[in-house]
Amino acid sequence: MIVTSSALFTLAYGKYALGAYNINNMEQALGLFRGHLDAEAPFIVQISKGARKYAGIPMIEAIIRAADKIFPQAIYAVHLDHGDEATCYDCIESGFYSSVMIDASHETFENNVAITRRVVERAHARGVSVEAELGMLGGVEEDIAVDEKHAMLTDPEEAKRFVEATHVDSLAVAIGTSHGAYKFKGQQSLHFARIANIQQLLPGLPLVMHGSSSVPQEEVARINAAGGTLDPSARGVDVNEFQRAASLGVTKVNIDTDGRLVWTRVHREFFRDHPAEFDFRKPGTLFVDEFAKFVVHKAEKLGAAGQLAHVRNELS
Repeated sequence: MIVTSSALFTLAYGKYALGAYNINNMEQALGLFRGHLDAEAPFIVQISKGARKYAGIPMIEAIIRAADKIFPQAIYAVHLDHGDEATCYDCIESGFYSSVMIDASHETFENNVAITRRVVERAHARGVSVEAELGMLGGVEEDIAVDEKHAMLTDPEEAKRFVEATHVDSLAVAIGTSHGAYKFKGQQSLHFARIANIQQLLPGLPLVMHGSSSVPQEEVARINAAGGTLDPSARGVDVNEFQRAASLGVTKVNIDTDGRLVWTRVHREFFRDHPAEFDFRKPGTLFVDEFAKFVVHKAEKLGAAGQLAHVRNELS
C-alpha cells in the first residue's frame, strides 16, 4: 500500500528511521518488498533520474505496482531521489509519487531557496511532500559528483532560514556521510553535535541522511575474491549509529551502494563457481534472497523492524 511520506515521517520521528532504497529492476523490487515484510517494517522506495532513464518511466513504475499486488501487506512511500526542477514537476503531475526531492544544493543559497519554493508550491497543491538538500555531500552518485574538499556540513542557522523560506517537508543534511562506495577513511563518525544543533532549531522536522550505506568489508572482500578490484579501504556509515541519529530527528536514511554491492557479490560468485552457466535467472533468484536478508538487517539497525502493525493501525 502506497502512503504519503509525511504520514510515515510523523509516525517514525524521534523513534526510528525509515530505510529509503533505490531500485532499478524487478529483482531489487522483489527483494526489497519481501525483506520488509520479513522484517515487518515500513519503508520508502526511491526512483532516481538514472533509474527512470535506465528502465524507462512506465517500466519502473509498473514494477512497483506489480510488487504492490504481490505483497499487499507492505506499507511504503514512493520517492523521487535527487530530482531537478523539471523531473520533480513531471513526478508531481504523474500522481504516482508520494514525495519528491529537489536537489539544488549546488546552487547559491538564494537560488536553492527560489527553486525549492517553486517545487514546494507545485507539490503541495497536489498533496505531494518535498525533500530538499542543504550542504553538499562528497563522493559520486550517478551524475552527482562533489569533490571532498568542496563538501560542507549543513549550517544549522542557515537550515532554519531555508526551511522557513521554502516550507519543505524534510531536509537532507550534510552531517558526515558521502555518496558512493568510497566514503570514510579510518574511523570517522557522524557529526552528532551538528545533527542535534539542527534538530534544536528545527524541532519536529524530519531530517534525511544521504550516502548512508555502510560498505560492509565482507562484501568488498568477497567481491574482490571473485575477481573484483574495489578499494578495500572504502568505509561507510556504522549501522550502529543509525538509531542514535534517529533519536535526533533523522527519519529517512538513503541506502543504495550497499544494495549494489550485494548484487555484484552474488553475480560475481555465481559465475565464478558456475563458469558454464548462462541462465541469468539463477543468480537473479539468489540475489532476491540475499537482498531480502540485507534489508531485514538494515531495518533492524534502523529501528523500523516490527513497526508495520503499528503503522497499519495508525493509517487505517
